[in-house]
Amino acid sequence: MNRRLYLRSLTASSVAATAGCLDVLSLEGSDDGLVLEPPENDLSEATHPSYGDEFLATSVPDPLTGETVSTDQFEGERAMLVTFFYTSCPDGVCPALILRLRRAQEVAAQEGYGDDAAFLAMTFDPERDTEDALRTYAGQQGVDLEAGNWHFLRPERYEDAKSIVDGRYGLPIEKRDADEYENLEYMFPHFSYIFLVNERGLVERVYPDGATIATSKVVEDFETVVTA
Repeated sequence: MNRRLYLRSLTASSVAATAGCLDVLSLEGSDDGLVLEPPENDLSEATHPSYGDEFLATSVPDPLTGETVSTDQFEGERAMLVTFFYTSCPDGVCPALILRLRRAQEVAAQEGYGDDAAFLAMTFDPERDTEDALRTYAGQQGVDLEAGNWHFLRPERYEDAKSIVDGRYGLPIEKRDADEYENLEYMFPHFSYIFLVNERGLVERVYPDGATIATSKVVEDFETVVTA
């Protein structure tokens, strides 16, 4: 089956879980619904959604706002940057992911398109990433929770998070003992991806090197998509 058709069939049949440079070209109003040109690296055979694919809908609680957030609730209204992380990440990867989203949030506020943007950061370590832990982490990372466009998403259980990150978005994660880190009982080897999704719910960019890609590139791409 064609991969995109497969992904779309998943969208239609699945119940939402509760618990990668080229210059850009504005194609607003084009038949494919995309703003950015195809990326230099073709990731269409990957297990995760890629350029032009629908970003599968998932509903996850935001403990800081007390609401359940669905990734498809922003369709027709906001473009999104989405990533997956955990606050106890010992190697700096997760803070680097959050930094890129946070910088995009900052520029959106400065340039006046904050209401057309959404930033979703989902933890896959709900056991440790409690409401208080996420609120503290937001302060440490400089996230503006008052802007109304940032959501820390927290599935009820690790199994729910794994089902979403791995099962729905094709990014394997693994919970393992953290013997090399005295202050951690366990850790998560994981992929440091950021997804840029336009207001139609289509993937414009996948950054598999999300923790190391130039922050300015993510911000530039995002601004182009939001303001198209």
